Amino acid sequence: MHGGKRTLDRLTRGARVAIVRLRSMGDCVLTTPAIDILKAARPDLEIGVVVEERFRAVFERNPAVSAILAPSYAAIFAWHPALSLNLHGGQRSLLLSAASRAKIRAGFAHHKGAFLYNAPIPRAQEILGEERPVHTAEHLASAMFYLGCPLSDIPRARLFALGIGYTSRYAVFHPVAAMEYKTWAAERFVAVAKYVRETRGLEPMFIGGASDNLEAFREFRIIAGKPLDHVMSLIRGASLFFGNDSGPAHIAAAFDVPLVVLYGRAEHAVTWAPWRASRARKLVDSKGIAAIQTEDAIATLESL
Repeated sequence: MHGGKRTLDRLTRGARVAIVRLRSMGDCVLTTPAIDILKAARPDLEIGVVVEERFRAVFERNPAVSAILAPSYAAIFAWHPALSLNLHGGQRSLLLSAASRAKIRAGFAHHKGAFLYNAPIPRAQEILGEERPVHTAEHLASAMFYLGCPLSDIPRARLFALGIGYTSRYAVFHPVAAMEYKTWAAERFVAVAKYVRETRGLEPMFIGGASDNLEAFREFRIIAGKPLDHVMSLIRGASLFFGNDSGPAHIAAAFDVPLVVLYGRAEHAVTWAPWRASRARKLVDSKGIAAIQTEDAIATLESL
């Protein structure tokens, strides 16, 4: 479906586009395929991404991104975009889109306040012509197709990180998540980490935020509260990633690190699966994440 295909045709050569993404590590990572699709269709466009400071590293060093903008009315207005594309959907992002004063304001029509868009975008299923649950990467890329980019395969997420400098082979474990239903038991993470250390010869490294309680993993190396660019570099150099369904798993998928992801809900194993990762496994149980046993995880690791 290309109902909005004339939208990109309305942009003059070298026009500026503001993509409002704001936050959520996984969402930011999975926005990069959509950006690549837009840049491939219109290499002349200058793309600015509006994102919170803590997630700007996702877009740094990306050659398709011309500017990383602070999520402020002044910053997006000063960018003078001809097109603002709201991929976030909350009230704040809606107001930022309006503050851009862009001639074309686009966003998904199911967003609250979508009356402010003069280029509303329909459901991804309508654009893709398939009535099925769509992956988040497909949902975001569908906006580009609707605006006029040629239908194409949706690429893997693209991230750019510097080398971290570790000489030993290691595995990254991410044992925390934003919600309890997405969090596997700590003692099971410990058991898997010991197994990986003993059978694969990989040093387990546990990562988390500054406020995360990682005391249960104190026998292993713990890396907590580091800037996102450091975390990205760490994951890029890993021989294995094992963790809950959360942002770092999408970073591992982007770098095509062998990974195992545990899901709290079956539907999330579809919409938030590791996108285009060639060596990925999903662990999910209809009874919830607590029903996933340690031996299930080890058997899944062995299948990689």
